[in-house]
Amino acid sequence: MLATLHTPYADTRADALMFAVGLPPRDALAVLPLERAGLRVQLRLLGASHQVIAGPLSETVACDLPDGARPLPARIRDALPGWSYDFAARTAAHGDAAAFARAVDALRDRLAGRPDALTGTYPGSDHAVTALALDDTGAPGAGIGWRTWHAYPQTREIVMTRSRLVRTS
Repeated sequence: MLATLHTPYADTRADALMFAVGLPPRDALAVLPLERAGLRVQLRLLGASHQVIAGPLSETVACDLPDGARPLPARIRDALPGWSYDFAARTAAHGDAAAFARAVDALRDRLAGRPDALTGTYPGSDHAVTALALDDTGAPGAGIGWRTWHAYPQTREIVMTRSRLVRTS
């Protein structure tokens, strides 16, 4: 699903992103509800990035998080009752505007028409994009995965995250 967001672009730099697990649902500009592996999932575009709610977990990556949030980690592994959670993030910096634009265009093309993907574009730049998609990796029914992308035209950076929630019992 492609959503044109009618709000000013809030994020300015990849290094301003924060990370939190367990926050309640934040005000969202677009929400894609899904069901996978017996879990209700919401892919949520925020004015400042993303939130995924999947079964017992909420994951929020954004610039405007409350106290208790931490800088975006490269990797986190955690356990919840009956579940394991794995999160990884990395940033790709593009040397010039053309390379950045090609990378964002390729991402939008790859996700276009997918019923399990939500892509938001912000006013002012076709390349100011936040996207989320389910990532069906691993054993069917054992868990769920998702990926996100946060594109920053000002700095020609794309932050990519990959998350996995797996049943342990």
